[in-house]
Amino acid sequence: MHSWIAREESPVIAAPSAVPFWSAEEIEASLRETIAHLHAGGVLAYPTETVYGFGGAVDHDSVESLVRLKSRPPAKPFLLLVSGSDMIERFGLHITPSAARLAARHWPGPLTLVLPGGERRVPRRLRGPEGGVAVRWTPHDGLTRLIRAYGEPITSTSANRPGVPPAMSAAEIVAQWGDAIVRGKLRVLDGGRIPPSEPSTVVDCTGRVPRVIRPGAIPATLLRESAPDLVGDV
Repeated sequence: MHSWIAREESPVIAAPSAVPFWSAEEIEASLRETIAHLHAGGVLAYPTETVYGFGGAVDHDSVESLVRLKSRPPAKPFLLLVSGSDMIERFGLHITPSAARLAARHWPGPLTLVLPGGERRVPRRLRGPEGGVAVRWTPHDGLTRLIRAYGEPITSTSANRPGVPPAMSAAEIVAQWGDAIVRGKLRVLDGGRIPPSEPSTVVDCTGRVPRVIRPGAIPATLLRESAPDLVGDV
């Protein structure tokens, strides 16, 4: 008589993968599940005009999920990506006169403006040491379409581990965060490899005069055409 020993088979786990996010058709096809992922508090990886970013919804739990995934120090805030000035106003942020002139000339584009206000709507983790909230209207077509369909800003930080350069392709993110993807904590949108470029210029608009706090893609000489009193980045 044969004796049979029952064995518990190991579950087959699919390899982590990214969601195509290149053509207009792919972008549209991805929206429903991507927005559901944001509503569920998940973290999103997406292409921008400069590097791949991590982000999510603008609420306490979603921001904390992003902090854990990124292993972000408390003193380093995230920024907000928007697709229109109406989103800034809904969050109670104040567009100062100098910020309005800079935005009118350079948005959508690689310019991040640090704005005052938003005390009732913006989580503390998004507020920088100067007290403001960093905002950018991204010129990336696919990301702009997603933000408009979602109807709210999303948070943003570079997609990388501490000490590692920001990811320039979805494949780099899949290789480093495969476990988070498999567990459904991270959804990766694959918009192709991003060519090397300078980061966005960051201008603090919370003080008496606008001040460059990070040089980047737009030089200060060009910004001064809209804001002559701009200081910094000689």
